[in-house]
Amino acid sequence: MGLVPLQEAEAVVLAACSPLPPQRVALAGALGLVAAESVVSAEAVPGFDNSAMDGFAVRAADTVGAPVALRVVTTVAAGGTGSGVRVGPGEAVRIMTGAPVPEGADAVVMVEQTTSLRDGTEVEIGVEVAPGTALRHAGDDLSAGDLVVDLGDELTPGRLGVLASVGVDELSAFPPARVGVLSTGDELVSGSTPLRTGQIRDSNRPTLLALAARAGAIPVDLGTVADDAGSITEAFLTATERCDAVVTSGGVSMGDFDLVKVVLDRLGQMRWMQVAIKPAKPLAFGTIGATPVFGLPGNPVSSMVSFELFARPALRKMMGFPAAAWRRPLLAAVADGPLQRRPDGKTHFMRVVATVDEQGLNRVRAVAGQGSHQLSAMARANALAVLDDGDGVEAGAGVRIMLLWPS
Repeated sequence: MGLVPLQEAEAVVLAACSPLPPQRVALAGALGLVAAESVVSAEAVPGFDNSAMDGFAVRAADTVGAPVALRVVTTVAAGGTGSGVRVGPGEAVRIMTGAPVPEGADAVVMVEQTTSLRDGTEVEIGVEVAPGTALRHAGDDLSAGDLVVDLGDELTPGRLGVLASVGVDELSAFPPARVGVLSTGDELVSGSTPLRTGQIRDSNRPTLLALAARAGAIPVDLGTVADDAGSITEAFLTATERCDAVVTSGGVSMGDFDLVKVVLDRLGQMRWMQVAIKPAKPLAFGTIGATPVFGLPGNPVSSMVSFELFARPALRKMMGFPAAAWRRPLLAAVADGPLQRRPDGKTHFMRVVATVDEQGLNRVRAVAGQGSHQLSAMARANALAVLDDGDGVEAGAGVRIMLLWPS
């Protein structure tokens, strides 16, 4: 079987993954989700003219020639209505931040620019102010009819705050995908159990669970299943009933007689691909019923890279993110040292450390240990340098990078 171009493999995966049905979600549980509807403000924010600071509401004309003394007629506190309060010539009203501006006043003088006189019955205004000083006008932030959140917007802390400010306490959003992560193999051991010859510790499952969580999904630990066709079949059927997507690793190389391959071919519609990339060349993808199943390579670095290139974009699509947010962006960078490779018809994803220099440029250097089994090297990297087929790039040359952390 020939190599499948990266873009073709990605298209196969994305075409089979559709957004999950939206749900009504309370604001308290909506952080990080994606809006499944547009929300328009039904009211102005703020709803009335109010003071931007503690001080005195005045007529700006009365401050000409400051310092001037004005008579304090009353106080308006935040939360008060200010009903019936009026500022006349030569008068001032003590006012708190957020309180309604009294009728007749057209400016507020901050308290730090005033001096109390005659036991607080008068105030000396120390500066001239222009009309509008320290006032927040009704609708300064939002007017009735303004778009607050659009379909496809991620519900960030700021957007949740704006929704709360217009009285929205729930909205329609795409739910987080429940992503089951399953390990198979008699050789796998979890935890600190001493290893026998031929056994290895299962690092892929905790890694993939963490990657799913980083993508905004709900990770579901499906544990480890022994190399038994019946057990593997039961595990996949249970997983596809409980989860919106299933991720497993290992047993996807072409030509391998592996029980996972046998079971998946029997249960679902699978495609087994050799993608023109390094690492992470082998990829299995398909569906059991309507549930996407990702068969990632077994080598730990390959498993992580494959998740980033295929599973993460698909999960983001399922969770309602717009196409521009499915993939990690490719950023321009400069290589601090040579990033060498050999021509082989594949795109290479080299593990690198990216930093930002004093001029704001991304600079990268390769980490030691580029083998697909060297998970500790992948852990030291925070980006992947994308190297097209060829000999790589020399020191000082430009290169594209996919920044992985922080995400």
